[in-house]
Amino acid sequence: MNREQLKDILHQHKLWLLDRSTGKGADLRGADLEGADLEGANLRSADLKGAYLRGANLRGTDLRGADLEGANLEDANLRDANLRGANLRGANLDFSCFPLWCGGKNIITDRSLPLMLSAFICSMKVEDEEIQAMQTLLLPYAQKSHRAKEILE
Repeated sequence: MNREQLKDILHQHKLWLLDRSTGKGADLRGADLEGADLEGANLRSADLKGAYLRGANLRGTDLRGADLEGANLEDANLRDANLRGANLRGANLDFSCFPLWCGGKNIITDRSLPLMLSAFICSMKVEDEEIQAMQTLLLPYAQKSHRAKEILE
């Protein structure tokens, strides 16, 4: 997909979000968007199922309700992205900048993301006995993360 095609899809999607009788919802299923600069784009309710977004700049994008099932978001910049209610089942979030603010609330995911987040929590050096106790409880789950070896070493 070239830059002009993407620009047109985003324009039609913007119109559709304003008035569902105009424009067209973004259908980016399986699209190769590697390294695309989508900073600040409104992709609310867009279909990005299986999209290849490795290294894409999604900073500040609105992805509320977007279908990102199976999308490759490896190394994607999701800083300030609003992912509320987005479907991230099977999405590859390795090396991505995942939003840890209310924009990451209510996402739909499989077990890989919670396991990876548990591994990161367990890798932290915290001088608080309550947190250390929590880390001990999380460790068996953290060790099931596909990135456990790299994170917990």
